[in-house]
Amino acid sequence: MSLKYDICVVGGCGHVGLPLAAAFAKKGLKVCIYDINAAALKTVQTKKAPFLEKGLDKILKKTVDKTLFLSNQPAVVSQAKFVVVVIGTPVDEYLNPKFNDIRSFFIKLMPQFRQGQILILRSTVFPGTSALINKLFKKHRKQVEVTFCPERIAEGKALEELSELPQLISGFSRKAITQIEKLFSKIAKETIELTPLEAELAKIFINSFRYLRFAIANQFFQIANSHGVEYYKIYHAITHNYPRAKGFAKAGFAAGPCLLKDTMQLAAFSRNTFFLGHAAMLINEGLPNYIMSQLKLKFDLAEKKVGILGMAFKGDSDDPRDSLSYKLKKLLELESQEVFCQDAYIKDKRFVKTPQELIRRSDIVIIGTPHTQYRKLTFGGKQVVDIWDLYGKGVMFK
Repeated sequence: MSLKYDICVVGGCGHVGLPLAAAFAKKGLKVCIYDINAAALKTVQTKKAPFLEKGLDKILKKTVDKTLFLSNQPAVVSQAKFVVVVIGTPVDEYLNPKFNDIRSFFIKLMPQFRQGQILILRSTVFPGTSALINKLFKKHRKQVEVTFCPERIAEGKALEELSELPQLISGFSRKAITQIEKLFSKIAKETIELTPLEAELAKIFINSFRYLRFAIANQFFQIANSHGVEYYKIYHAITHNYPRAKGFAKAGFAAGPCLLKDTMQLAAFSRNTFFLGHAAMLINEGLPNYIMSQLKLKFDLAEKKVGILGMAFKGDSDDPRDSLSYKLKKLLELESQEVFCQDAYIKDKRFVKTPQELIRRSDIVIIGTPHTQYRKLTFGGKQVVDIWDLYGKGVMFK
């Protein structure tokens, strides 16, 4: 029986799935996105992305209803040779992996799989998950090849990085690896073959490494600041024309849907012997509390109106997931007279409309997210807290 699609991307309207689906569709492959998010499907059907992603709208205009198709029906899973699943391993409220969720997901979707298909696990999973999914298919007597090919993109640069960065590939058979290598060679310049466990650890190691790197900067910032020393003066001295300081991070909120989660998954995998990861979590997640403690030393916050400029988890993004700006907001609401929020890309009726309005109404302005749009703002003598050094004037200035 001939198949209707080359690829079905399950959960394909999100930050990971949609750029991948668009990249393959651009190359002429027939791709179907299966998603239950009705609002996102409706937006993509109008040939627009439901989030910020450079170059994505342009591709959608050329591919939707031509090589890129949309569905909210799980039956489309059975109509593709390759099935890409972008559902990763979630964590519970204690930051422990929730295996049952991903297992239940595949059991529910199992009737849609047919013999000879190739499953590509795309999102970060707890180490060993690929093997468990492979066993699950065998238990249900489904001859489906299971592979793990983790995404490595940065939000906002997904399409660029899909074509430029090496793609990690892994599988449980030579046949599967040959097939996915051929598939990814259509959009990536290079592939690197690993075993599934190696690939799972490679993805989780690099995210944990990045989280630790940010924690080091945030710890150094707190040490310098607590001793009355300007951190960014030291930062410039360390990094200026000194090659061994390459990669020395600036301070700032380290958050989002991946880094903390993956660091804690590595801690769980190591049976809680990953002490660096736990320390990084305390430093990064504690930064809003540190900012609050420093503000309370300098100001009577009960008499101050405080504005937070930027609520996304990183600069030039419209993604609010796990943003520490919201944690800071909650802390400020307990201590200050009033709290205002604004973001260049996130639409929220609770936010003030413009950064200028926020500055006008606030006594203290905190840069929550270093959006490029904010670089040219003036603050009219208001107290500014800039842990990112967006303005090159230090952590606190007027």
